[in-house]
Amino acid sequence: MNPIRILLADDHSFARAAMKDIIQADDSFEIVGEAVNGREAVLMAEQTMPDIILMDISMPEIDGLEATKLIKDRFPYVKIIMVTVSDDITHLFEAIKRGAQGYLLKNLHPASWHEYLRAVAFDEAPMSRELAVRLLKEFSSVPATIPEKSPLTSREQEILKCVARGKSNKEISVDLCISEHTVKNHLKNILQKLHLDNRVQLTRYAYEKGWIRITK
Repeated sequence: MNPIRILLADDHSFARAAMKDIIQADDSFEIVGEAVNGREAVLMAEQTMPDIILMDISMPEIDGLEATKLIKDRFPYVKIIMVTVSDDITHLFEAIKRGAQGYLLKNLHPASWHEYLRAVAFDEAPMSRELAVRLLKEFSSVPATIPEKSPLTSREQEILKCVARGKSNKEISVDLCISEHTVKNHLKNILQKLHLDNRVQLTRYAYEKGWIRITK
């Protein structure tokens, strides 16, 4: 199997060095470049065509939020993970709304990094419970609208509701008594059908369309 190709984007050299040490400890990953600001991250994304970009939020010239949007607009297949020292959900939520797949805290154990990066690379990373709650709060204050007709099958709608609760593929498979492989294929079909990139976008879209009812 080919290694998962990763681009680092952080304006602090010591932070990039720390990320390199973590990533290079596992042969499943390969670092293909390092960017020192958001503008360079956009250019290097085109030059290196990585599988994943580890993106700092606060960078000069173009910050990580804007760089994420620019990259996802041009290269929607590239997966972007925000790397931060803080779990302040506000900025992270904004980054994910712009297309990022998730986030990593810099103080996490290296093994957690490897596990999460693999999950993101293979589209198996669940939406965090914190983000699920953030989405719920955002839409709980929005007046209810008449639900639009959903193009999803009944099984896909069941999976969507599980995704909105922040459940992993394994948890969904247990709840619905189907295999994880089946769950993964359903999620892939759902995202392709709706032209969306990740679980957060999917949950937000479902709330906006009225496909998920908010219960208190």
